[in-house]
Amino acid sequence: MKIGILKESQKGEKRVALSPFITKKLVEKGFEIYSENGAGVSSLYKDSDYEEAGASITSREGVFESAQVLVKINPFDEADLKLVQRRHILMSQLYHKSSPELIKAISDKGATAFSMDAMPRISRAQDMDVLSSQNNLAGYKAVILGAYEMTKIFPLMMTAAGTITPSRVLIYGVGVAGLQAIATAKRLGAVVEATDIRSETKEQAESLGAKFISVENSGEDSEGGYAKEASEDYVKRQKEAVNESLFKADLVITTANVPGRKAPVLITEEQVKQMKNGAVIIDLAAAQGGNCEVSKLNEKVIVNGVKVIGTTVAPESVSTNASELYAKNIYNFIMHLTEDLNFKWDLEEEITDETLIVQDGVQRKN
Repeated sequence: MKIGILKESQKGEKRVALSPFITKKLVEKGFEIYSENGAGVSSLYKDSDYEEAGASITSREGVFESAQVLVKINPFDEADLKLVQRRHILMSQLYHKSSPELIKAISDKGATAFSMDAMPRISRAQDMDVLSSQNNLAGYKAVILGAYEMTKIFPLMMTAAGTITPSRVLIYGVGVAGLQAIATAKRLGAVVEATDIRSETKEQAESLGAKFISVENSGEDSEGGYAKEASEDYVKRQKEAVNESLFKADLVITTANVPGRKAPVLITEEQVKQMKNGAVIIDLAAAQGGNCEVSKLNEKVIVNGVKVIGTTVAPESVSTNASELYAKNIYNFIMHLTEDLNFKWDLEEEITDETLIVQDGVQRKN
């Protein structure tokens, strides 16, 4: 089986789908690897690193011509699709629920496509879950970005000139990103509070040292490991419960996303106006519309002295580590799908069934 590593073409993207280390492991298993020129350079991986791992370096067109399996991080774009052939098997994040045109285009090519972001949230799939591996880094980086934007330090500090009180951090969403944000903020010495629609996350938040702000729950729990969209009544009650902490917070990090839908608005403009002067909001859901009503993707908006930064704190900002983790996810996924260097196509198996979006031009998932 021949696997092709494509250089990411999305603006600002620095990651690569396979690292030289994982390339070497695949070669040792008997796979042939073709890597596009400069595919890993932005993650500090040189072409010579891939060559030493056993890969062949070629042009982008050469990868499409030589490889059967094509691996990427971001969805295949229009330029990619011009080179896709019926024999190709595509592996990347496709966001198929919100990208019907892309899925149709792949179907029209007669190709096959697996979506890495469709990985089921089950224990057997944890080492293949790219959303977890990448969001973990996003949670960490959100705290670092917040620390940079704040005019205060996180920890309690006793000095000859007096005592500096610790900063207060509030985190909306106790998923992978939220948990890492809690852990990072606590390590830096902040007082951390957290809230989530899923009551089962209370124990996880508290185990990392955060105070969990509970809201009486009437069924708004998780669905397949992800938060469901909350009812209007729940949103109202959550705001009332969280407002006291929100208005005292020095840093707020929001991480709430509902797969395939616009991100829920958790902080209104009116709430922002009641926050402390100088407070910072890092909205990690900005790409999906934002958890804060005033946030704009890749912009810093200042409302009544409060900085609102809309971002994904995309893992490309720590591309070396992000690429390492994504590559391990891909490796485990390929090992799961194949036997004796051939795909098993076990459609009765949950991981295969959930991630296989298009097979030989036939769309399987909407």
